[in-house]
Amino acid sequence: MKSTILAALITCFAVSTAIAQSCESKAVSADGKALHGAAKTSSVKKCKRDTCASQAVSSEGKPLHGAAKRSSIAKCMKTA
Repeated sequence: MKSTILAALITCFAVSTAIAQSCESKAVSADGKALHGAAKTSSVKKCKRDTCASQAVSSEGKPLHGAAKRSSIAKCMKTA
């Protein structure tokens, strides 16, 4: 049980770092130029939210709904 929880935490931190890096690199305009300021912040936040939403699954692999999904997304966004 403890090893499963530890493995999940390690995976969560590794995934959150990868999410942050990939979302930063995706923050570009339609012209291909890098976004700055509020536009970049908004783009990165939306990217992280979308990525965290796809990871909101139960231990059985089923999608979460309602408060459990919101909680999972909020936890993921804090670590990302």
